[in-house]
Amino acid sequence: MIAKDELTGLVLAGGEGRRMGGRDKGLDPFEGAPLFTHALDRLEGRVSEVLISANRNADAYALFGHRVIGDLEPGFQGPLMGILSGLEVAITPWLVVLPCDTPLLPDDVVERLVAGIGTARIGVAFDGERRHPTVALIDTSLADDLRAFLASGERKLTRWYDRHANCDVDMAHAPGAFVNLNDEAHKQRLELDRAARRARPSQ
Repeated sequence: MIAKDELTGLVLAGGEGRRMGGRDKGLDPFEGAPLFTHALDRLEGRVSEVLISANRNADAYALFGHRVIGDLEPGFQGPLMGILSGLEVAITPWLVVLPCDTPLLPDDVVERLVAGIGTARIGVAFDGERRHPTVALIDTSLADDLRAFLASGERKLTRWYDRHANCDVDMAHAPGAFVNLNDEAHKQRLELDRAARRARPSQ
């Protein structure tokens, strides 16, 4: 079993936020807290160090007490560049990657990734129907290969995963946990729906 001191956590918050009108999505509020803090909550206490991948507003992210890292190359080149930055910085054998825009992730997402990795070098969350490639556990010794992959002009996350021994990690116990909030309207609908559910009298 992989121990806590063998894990570094990475919150991916370095996107361009185009469908959010260019806003820094990770800092947008959701249920009274910045959106990225919901991913942060799943990592704190479960890994040896938390990193926040952010390409702007580093001071705002740093207020939450963790190291903020930017992409190694500019230009909002996608999640793989953020993952490479995390792999390069981490001093542990494993990197747990979570996106900033998926606030309903299972509380035990780290434990399940660790338990499900087996002999693979990359474990990817699977909800029973589809994979969620930005929720993953990755062997940090793959940094050199990812650097070469990106240098070749590739940017597709799943294509890089398929270069290595990877596996699905079962997360079907938490239906609906992997909804990601790509635009303001979706975020508001989810907040309203959850507020309505909480307001209903218990049966």
